[in-house]
Amino acid sequence: MQKPNFIVIFADNLGYGDFGCYGSTQHRTPVIDQMCTEGLKFTSFYSTSGVCTPSRASMMTGCYPRRVNLHVDDKEAAVLRPVARKGLSPQEITPARLLKQEGYATACIGKWHLGDQIPFLPNNHGFDYFYGIPYSEDMIPSDAEARKGWPPLPLLRNEDVIEAPVNRNYLTKSYTEECVRFITENKDRPFYIYLPHAMPGSTSRPFASPDFQHQSANGPYGDCVEEMDWSTGEILTTLKKLGLDENTLVIWTSDNGAVRRNPPQGSNAPLKGYGYDTTEGAQRMPCIMRWPGRIAPGTVTDELTSTMDILPTLARLAGTCEPQDRIIDGNDIRPIMFAEGDTSSAYDEAGFFYYHVHQLQAVRSGPWKLYLPLQKRLRNLRGDGERTGAQLYDVRNDIAETQEVSADNPAVVQRLMALAENARKDLGDLDLEGANQRPAGWIDAPTPRVM
Repeated sequence: MQKPNFIVIFADNLGYGDFGCYGSTQHRTPVIDQMCTEGLKFTSFYSTSGVCTPSRASMMTGCYPRRVNLHVDDKEAAVLRPVARKGLSPQEITPARLLKQEGYATACIGKWHLGDQIPFLPNNHGFDYFYGIPYSEDMIPSDAEARKGWPPLPLLRNEDVIEAPVNRNYLTKSYTEECVRFITENKDRPFYIYLPHAMPGSTSRPFASPDFQHQSANGPYGDCVEEMDWSTGEILTTLKKLGLDENTLVIWTSDNGAVRRNPPQGSNAPLKGYGYDTTEGAQRMPCIMRWPGRIAPGTVTDELTSTMDILPTLARLAGTCEPQDRIIDGNDIRPIMFAEGDTSSAYDEAGFFYYHVHQLQAVRSGPWKLYLPLQKRLRNLRGDGERTGAQLYDVRNDIAETQEVSADNPAVVQRLMALAENARKDLGDLDLEGANQRPAGWIDAPTPRVM
């Protein structure tokens, strides 16, 4: 039997409450809602960061961002910018690299944001094909940035710029067409598609193609969400048409939560907070996995899982394993997916750690999330700080974090503080280097991606 196909769909700044199956009443998402009916819905699935580059580094490596030194850019800011000296190290092993060794056709179609220099681009990380933008859709150069060398936002095919500036209205549509074409061309061999959408994105007005503009009840934000739902339908229809549906695992999630906009657009409800920090709204993601005949339809799990789990899980499903010569922080979650054997989360014992840029700010284990007591807690991307005390919440039974319970659970606080101290030694914290961090990729003289 042919090895299973994998499609991982990854939105940008999409909130926990932005799909109908997660409670949205503003967005029409019938395809994704049907995916949920036919598959497994996760209610405690986490990104490792509230911002783009670090969360994508985890998706590609199965590791915390600090492990691979992509928690900050080359200038110590939160995400990689155009013409950055830093990027995903060519020494890291991505799902694409693992699966390519197993005979898979591999494609990255969408927003990369792990370095725009040649050694950092997808083609040098195991992807046979790349079509997309190298960083965020909002990184349009001002006059001052253009003078510093920022190029017009480029659309790349493999390593070549084919359009600059790209027309952002058509990104979702063109990504969908490329996915359908890649599936069709590789229908007779196993394939892995990583589809990191550019939307809803970071601009105040998200983009959608003309057929979807002014169609939703939630302005441009809703338009782009509904177009991504259409995109999912085109992909699933192609799988069914080609007889690949029952041999394809489709995963749908987001890199971080909806960000604060004025007026409000995206929704993280019922979670507290917004993207770009370490609240539940920033890092707790919608996630649906669909695989007819393998994943039971209409199922729900509240076990703690994360984007780091995707690499080891796909590797095992393909008949290989995650890298054995380095630390991988993610876990094989096949038992949770298929409800077989021990379905408990490995993070319950080891802890799951919430970092904001350099700083460890919270830890979760089982139902408990502890916001750590900090002398200077970084509050936003500018690095402003405030003193905070310990705050403990039962985020399994109090998902909106309305009841602070540290005084009633001193033993839990003590245990989670010990997990945090282990993380500081292993991964680092602020200026403290972790014992098991690995270097990012680095280029001394980067060049802009231009036509």
